[in-house]
Amino acid sequence: MRSYLKYIIPVLIPLLILLMPLSAFPFEGTTVLQQRVIAIFLLAALCWVLEPIPIYATSVVIIVLELLMLSDKGLIFFRLDQGEAHFGELLKYNEIMATFASPIIMLFLGGFFLAMAATKYRLDVNLARVLLKPFGRDPKYVMLGLMLITAIFSMFMSNTATTAMMLSILTPVIAVFGPKDPGRIAFALCIPVAANIGGIGTPIGTPPNAIALKYLVGENYISFGEWMAFGVPFVVVMMALAWFLINHLYGAEQKTIDLDIKGKFLKTPKAILVYITFGLTILLWLMGSSHGMNSYTVALIPVAVFSLTGIINKEDLKKISWDVLWLVSGGIALGLALDKTGLARSVVHSIPFDEYSPYVVLFGAAFLCLLMANFMSHTATANLLMPIMAALGASMTTLAPLGGEVTLILVVTFAASLGMSLPISTPPNALAHATGNVQSHQMARVGVVLGVVGVAMSFVLVWVLHSVGHIG
Repeated sequence: MRSYLKYIIPVLIPLLILLMPLSAFPFEGTTVLQQRVIAIFLLAALCWVLEPIPIYATSVVIIVLELLMLSDKGLIFFRLDQGEAHFGELLKYNEIMATFASPIIMLFLGGFFLAMAATKYRLDVNLARVLLKPFGRDPKYVMLGLMLITAIFSMFMSNTATTAMMLSILTPVIAVFGPKDPGRIAFALCIPVAANIGGIGTPIGTPPNAIALKYLVGENYISFGEWMAFGVPFVVVMMALAWFLINHLYGAEQKTIDLDIKGKFLKTPKAILVYITFGLTILLWLMGSSHGMNSYTVALIPVAVFSLTGIINKEDLKKISWDVLWLVSGGIALGLALDKTGLARSVVHSIPFDEYSPYVVLFGAAFLCLLMANFMSHTATANLLMPIMAALGASMTTLAPLGGEVTLILVVTFAASLGMSLPISTPPNALAHATGNVQSHQMARVGVVLGVVGVAMSFVLVWVLHSVGHIG
């Protein structure tokens, strides 16, 4: 029976919401469209948590339901009461469809092209080989090198792809440790931890960052370089803490280790073009808008170059993580509905947040996000919380001295990426757990400490940067 509940509950509860009278909702002046958005939101939340269907499929369902039930070109049955005061204003159908081609999606697409080209021409493995040389043979310093390289790669590549690549390099190395040597745990655990933390460093490092950018517009706009200005220092500090913690808990008994990664940089014309395009794209991102282009426009340069030259062909296109792009677009569509119908503002205004300390609100929101991110997809967590956090940040006057909306969004975004206490928390964690070298309780000991400390540290960092005028 329990196996059927995960299919029944996500459908039954939204249907009950749709059948309720408008007077039953606690928000003043609730409209028919807002009622439908509540039903869609609950459907999305339950599907993302219970996963009766793939999480990317949930995002597609969200967009289709919004087109059918909320748009000006939806089913006529859902527009019969249009024009009445309690109905609300219909959304434009093309705005909902545009979430499939949002600038955020284009930014991620550019990141995927870069990552795919780097892997295809072995740029990632060869960089790992070169960058690891200075770290010698002491296990704790070799681990530090592996963590730094993993973090750097995960800033520009999928965290999952980075983890898979680094674990494949490590497989023969871990085998060198004795069966009871804690070094096996340390080396298997350091890779997913570094990948999860490293993704925070750039806007394309992980989907929650891209979702946050959707709400950091206008006066709150943060460029690629500005994000890295606070993201990279945060990553460096968290990496140092993670390295110390893993060494303290699971220090290797073996005194020396040999890390032999074979390979050399390719020198073919296409490989050289990949190196140049990769470096140029990152440079343009770091330069912000000083060249007149934003990060979304820059992201399409490698897409054009690699497509034009055949570096990425039609077979490679099939390997792109389209499910991630769909997942993010569904979150953007959900945020659009919450915003355009006024539901997010109604929810925020119905709770007297101004009566609470801004510190309570900040830490409460961040730790709620951290808790959710440990049990469900980081992207799904960000999709659900970010629209509400954006509306909350804009409405709370007491948050202004602490950075207002920007601080709240960034702290919650960081919290989404720091949920890594369980094998189910992130794909990198699942890959590391699948090696058989690290158990759930060992992962939790490190993940809980890093999550709690990271949330507190993110608030301090963002507040300091706001105080000196770098953001917000």
